[in-house]
Amino acid sequence: MTDRKMRWKTIRPTFMLPQLKKLSVRSRLALGVPALAVAAAAVAVVASVAVQGDPELAANQAAVANPDCTIEVPANPLSAKGLATPYLLSAAKGRCNETNADQSAFVQATILDPATGKLSVFDPLVIDKGSKPEITPKAPALPKGAVVGIWFGFNGTNLTLRGDTGTCVNGDRNSVFGQYAYCNAGPFFTAANKAVAAKKLVIPALGTGKDGKPCMTTRDFGLVDQDQSDNVTTTYLEAADGRVAQDTPANEQKLGFVKLKTKTKANKNKNRTKLTNGSDNVLLDTFMDPALGCTPFTAPDLASGKQVTSLALDEIQAAARQAKPIALVPTNDPMTMDGTEFSVTKTNLYRVGVDMPAFNAKTEAPQAYCQALVNTGIARTKLDTRFTKAGPSPDPAAANSLFTFLAQRLSGSFDNLGCDKLLNTKNPIHLTTNKAGVVVDAGL
Repeated sequence: MTDRKMRWKTIRPTFMLPQLKKLSVRSRLALGVPALAVAAAAVAVVASVAVQGDPELAANQAAVANPDCTIEVPANPLSAKGLATPYLLSAAKGRCNETNADQSAFVQATILDPATGKLSVFDPLVIDKGSKPEITPKAPALPKGAVVGIWFGFNGTNLTLRGDTGTCVNGDRNSVFGQYAYCNAGPFFTAANKAVAAKKLVIPALGTGKDGKPCMTTRDFGLVDQDQSDNVTTTYLEAADGRVAQDTPANEQKLGFVKLKTKTKANKNKNRTKLTNGSDNVLLDTFMDPALGCTPFTAPDLASGKQVTSLALDEIQAAARQAKPIALVPTNDPMTMDGTEFSVTKTNLYRVGVDMPAFNAKTEAPQAYCQALVNTGIARTKLDTRFTKAGPSPDPAAANSLFTFLAQRLSGSFDNLGCDKLLNTKNPIHLTTNKAGVVVDAGL
């Protein structure tokens, strides 16, 4: 199997205008429609000047993926039939393709049986509008009275929902969140919390990591970045003809997914690619937990029967088990801002989707979030160095190990949250890069 097509919010700068530092392609920030419009116009001017008389550069510019896509929610998305119906990816302008790693969108459902408190997961498929799935998904068997929540992840900048969105939240009236959206999350978490109170749903303990500290959650300042609790753990299979299928063992076998020790001309067609969402959840479940000897919260996948992770499972556990200081989505999170303005309304809408309490102005402030990021985030990253230096980097193009990946992510988050101005201090993280721009060391 080839390396997964994954795009991470590595938050390291690439070419940018001084006034657009928070809008680098690598950062994938969703600063709202007005700010993006200004940024796009400015970049377009620079690009236009840069490519004049340079056909190769012009071709490269034309090949840059459209960062904004639309996804069509099928009818009755919370039903078994709706879960099995593929979501359709398209673009208002230009093109959006699910197999383009910079445009891939992902959908993840978590299901609660309120009678028993049992949880399960199902990953609806996303395909290009006008296309067909490589293998048609089968409708899952839902328990009677099932409460279904659906979450979205995106590798571009802004994902806009269309279709049957009556139970969905994509942002506020002024702008979309960006990479994140959800459907029926509020009722799902309400039902899950009732199941916990009734002792039908038991949330597993975090356990203790190799560092002697509690294992992390998505609300640990040692893990969070500038826009925490976003994106999902869904993966899809890309077939040889470019179409997409759900990631199940049966589908892997049908499509010829095999792990190859040596790539040759004879076996190259057996190699297939998995499409993956570079998410905070994947960072926790797939990289941090193994590095620290921890175990993620899982539930059975209704499509495959395997035990799998999900955004909802991570947030349920975080809500129940994270000790203070608790990282809650702040108002200076780029996904909760309207343009360049803080928005409590949009922040609260975001929080509903991840089972967080409403913003409390008396106890919360962007400055406090930044201070905890510096104090707790740096201390935990430093403490775990001996474990994370041996861990693989989620994005080798950005950093050469799990440690350097976390360090550059923390450094970029400090800048993009405006912590320098809020705390009146310089960025305390010093990164060392090689000639290719890959972070190879960090001073904390």
